[in-house]
Order: sequence, then C-alpha cells, then structure tokens
Amino acid sequence: MNIETELIFVYENNNYATIAYNSLNPDNEDYVYSYINNNKLICNIKSSKLSTTLATIEDLIHCEGIIEKTFKIKK
Repeated sequence: MNIETELIFVYENNNYATIAYNSLNPDNEDYVYSYINNNKLICNIKSSKLSTTLATIEDLIHCEGIIEKTFKIKK
C-alpha cells in the first residue's frame, strides 16, 4: 500500500517559511519532499507503511513546534 500525505504549515511571511524549510529539510531527505510556496511550507510524505507515515508526521509537527517557539523568542 502506498500512502501519500501533505502537511501545509502557514507562516507570517516567506522568510519564516524559508527558515522552517531549511531547519526541517536535512532530517527528511529520504521521507519527505518539501517546498515553499509564498508563506507556506508544504511537506509531501510518501511511504508504504502507515506506521512510518504517522511517525514522520509526528516528528514534523514536533520539530515545527520548536521552530514556532524559536520565532516567538526571536520577536
């Protein structure tokens, strides 16, 4: 079974989306195809296992939460 999932993170501006992309991308080269569209970071996940897909989603959301906290500290 092939599972495809798309997560879209919306940021205040393109600069924040780029920072998030650069922060998340190195960890996800084999699991996630990511790109920026205006102020959005779009992550496409493809896997043959549901457990891998769910773990990847959980990891992305957790890491993105840390990025959000960093943005708040920076302001």
